[in-house]
Amino acid sequence: MSIVRTAVFDLFRSHGVNTIFGNPGSTELPMLNEFPADFRYVLGLQEAVVVGMADGYAQISGTTAVVNLHTSAGLGNAMGAVVNAAANRTPMVVTAGQQVRAMMTLEALLTNNDATTLPKPAVKWSYEPPRAQDVPAALARAFHIASTPPTGPVFVSLPMDDFDAEVDESEALAVSTRKVLSRTAPLPGAIQDLARRLSSAVNPVLVLGGDVSATGSLEIAVALSERAGLPVWAAPLEGRLCFPQNHPHFQGFLPPAIALLSAALGGHDLIVVIGAPVFRYYPYLPGAYLPEGATLTHITSDPEEAAKAPVGDAIVGDTRAALEMLTEHVTPSGRKVPPRGRPQPEPDFAVENGRMSPVSVFAALADAAPADTIWVNESPSNTLMFQDRVRIGAEGAYLFTTGGGLGFGLPAAVGAKMADPGRPVVAVMGDGSMHYALPAMWTAAAYGVPLTIVVLTNREYSILKWFSQLEKVSGVPGLDLPGIGIRSIAQGYGLATYQADSREELAAAVSAAVAGRGPTLIEVPITSTVEDLNP
Repeated sequence: MSIVRTAVFDLFRSHGVNTIFGNPGSTELPMLNEFPADFRYVLGLQEAVVVGMADGYAQISGTTAVVNLHTSAGLGNAMGAVVNAAANRTPMVVTAGQQVRAMMTLEALLTNNDATTLPKPAVKWSYEPPRAQDVPAALARAFHIASTPPTGPVFVSLPMDDFDAEVDESEALAVSTRKVLSRTAPLPGAIQDLARRLSSAVNPVLVLGGDVSATGSLEIAVALSERAGLPVWAAPLEGRLCFPQNHPHFQGFLPPAIALLSAALGGHDLIVVIGAPVFRYYPYLPGAYLPEGATLTHITSDPEEAAKAPVGDAIVGDTRAALEMLTEHVTPSGRKVPPRGRPQPEPDFAVENGRMSPVSVFAALADAAPADTIWVNESPSNTLMFQDRVRIGAEGAYLFTTGGGLGFGLPAAVGAKMADPGRPVVAVMGDGSMHYALPAMWTAAAYGVPLTIVVLTNREYSILKWFSQLEKVSGVPGLDLPGIGIRSIAQGYGLATYQADSREELAAAVSAAVAGRGPTLIEVPITSTVEDLNP
């Protein structure tokens, strides 16, 4: 016979897991008793930070992350980050401790009442095993569900007295060694028909999403684009690199508003969307979903995503398989693809009132950071300028949350660096976004994670001022952020800090930071980017 704790860690090993992200409480201590020497426990000081770190780690490593949270209170603290992980399609097994079974009926302190309801609807599956002996099988099922397309987080509640219970060793071994292979190819006939339509269309276009990166299909997408002479747009609000942004066929990023997106695709008669929803829209700017004369075909691994699209036909199947089949069957074309426009020029001034322009900041970052840098972006009001200037071409080199919730960027950058220590990681943060996940800096310092954090300081929620213009509202409180000393805060967590007031100072600081051995924060005061949208 064996015990549940031993079976659980054997199960983790069988799934290639040796890192657990967590913030434990008393209900988690029995699981962590005599913690195995071949595992690493990455402590975060707040539960949303823990999930964010696991999110970045899973996306960069291509594995399913394991998260260890504290009963209902800890899970509640983490839920915003779990919502982001669900939108990001990040495979993740989230566990939380539970009161001992003998006390659950009494609803004693730390009992997670109705534990499986709390994380819904953000998780794919939520479960509390009925017996201690069922814990290994429940966690095995969680791994399979989390990693089966469409991938995403799952939740398992684990009573604290389960881990010393005996389990049948042969049953535990059988559970831990099972494999579920989940790559499902789309219908060949449907793909062959689409390939013929692509070949005969006058002006077709590809719109690609994050699943291209998640399935390791960037090179295949490039081959399809080049073979068929197809311009490529990134779908709106995608969180991963879906096509090399320095490739001559790349056109840019589609806007997430209905009317603007349709206008951007004007002139195309066939739109093929692969690995993204049709589409992520916000804000509401109504109009035609497609330009006049255009048809759309959607390829996705998610049947629900296919069903809810407002327009177009859909083919459900694996993104990588679909790209491979399309590339094989499409007729080579000599179509000329128009080049993407040149980057926005830097303003005439270098510094205005002691502040750099965001364009100048991103021009300096693009020059100073190594070519294989992993970029994490959470500077909402400056995202378009970042995308225009920092044209990323390396596989797995970009993370951005598709969920819309702040607090992802900083912990995701820590997790990304832990997943791939050999690549530099640069997190571009707004000074408002930065404060949703400050404790991630402690983890970076405590674990010696050599991360570069660039904070663009404008002392306001600039993106909300932009939305105020769009929504024609005024007098909104709470949009200014005076009196924050971000470098002092970072120093308190143990980071090296700098302030860069010019392009030259920023380039030098970034070069030094990416070559350093610990986390570094660089504060860059910037001009406001709010645009007057009123007539």
